[in-house]
Amino acid sequence: MKFIVSSGTLLRELQAIGGVINNNNTLPILDNFLFELSPNSLKVSASDLETTMSTTLAVETESEGLAAVPAKILLDTLKTFPEQPLTFTLDDKSHNVEVSSDFGKYSLAFVEGDEFPQLPELEDASEATVPGDVLGNAITKTIFAAGNDDLRPVMSGVFFQFASDSLTFVATDAHKLVRYRRTDLTTPNTAEFIMPRKPLTLLRTSLTGTDGDVKIFYNETNARFEYDNIVMTCRLIDGKYPNYEAVIPKDNPNRMLIDRSGFLSSVKRVSIFSNKTTHQIRLKIAGTELTVSAEDLDFSNKAVERLTCDYDGSDMEIGFNSRFLLEMLNNLESDSVRVELSAPNRAGLLIPSDGLDEGEDLLMLVMPVMLNA
Repeated sequence: MKFIVSSGTLLRELQAIGGVINNNNTLPILDNFLFELSPNSLKVSASDLETTMSTTLAVETESEGLAAVPAKILLDTLKTFPEQPLTFTLDDKSHNVEVSSDFGKYSLAFVEGDEFPQLPELEDASEATVPGDVLGNAITKTIFAAGNDDLRPVMSGVFFQFASDSLTFVATDAHKLVRYRRTDLTTPNTAEFIMPRKPLTLLRTSLTGTDGDVKIFYNETNARFEYDNIVMTCRLIDGKYPNYEAVIPKDNPNRMLIDRSGFLSSVKRVSIFSNKTTHQIRLKIAGTELTVSAEDLDFSNKAVERLTCDYDGSDMEIGFNSRFLLEMLNNLESDSVRVELSAPNRAGLLIPSDGLDEGEDLLMLVMPVMLNA
């Protein structure tokens, strides 16, 4: 087998799918890229058994064949080349692949590609089409709120909810929750499934700069995403997602509108003085003034800041974990944010007051912490 390919193109495509490969694989074959050669085309796949990504690129060849090529040494070598054509020659007898460049020749061993895990077939699959930029944005807006508790696997991913009037993406770890909704997009089939964190992170990275649509095929166990020249298939998280709507408080009479970047900076500074175990900060709202404070009694550390805000409601004090508040404010892009509160022991909502497209809806929820007297 022999083919000629652009070094830059090959590196770019391998980097797009190489994130699938784990550092410690249970099967040695998974340390490799699977090369599937056909006339003028090379399909490269990477897998960790749970998730498989493949990409197809144009090459100069008349050969056909399968080979599993070591991923790390190939990537490390390609990163050192300036743009140039590379010639790959695979010898079935010696099981060596020789790479010829302008600088010299490099030889590495490959193994039979037949041992590489086969992609699962998606039987009785439903289909949806989502613009690539929308899907990438939905993942970015939600994935940070997903949990990492092995005892609650359903909360470790992002919940996809497709309906005839909207697309909804939800993530929660029971302390914070994000709901991202698009009412300007619909799907013909109503569906619900939970996507794991790793394939979503890979999707988000490879969708950067994608202008086209992403075709999503899914059944009860697997999902497949097709876009540009990339195909990603992954196993879905099994289980029923919590009823997230039930935890979103509907009646919030206390509403504060505040500059997001000023609020974020204040929480960031004040949180440095908070207790290192609880990360608790206190928000006290009265009139048009918000007081942000934190105290660590063990080390006699204390900080207080005052901000102006627009507030409609009764005076109140509420405590939050500053890390959750910072994550949310960092993941909002609006100039100002609306904070909706009902009581010191009930969840607070953060809603961007600007910066959203028409049909775009974003809600973030953070649970309070009990204030010390």
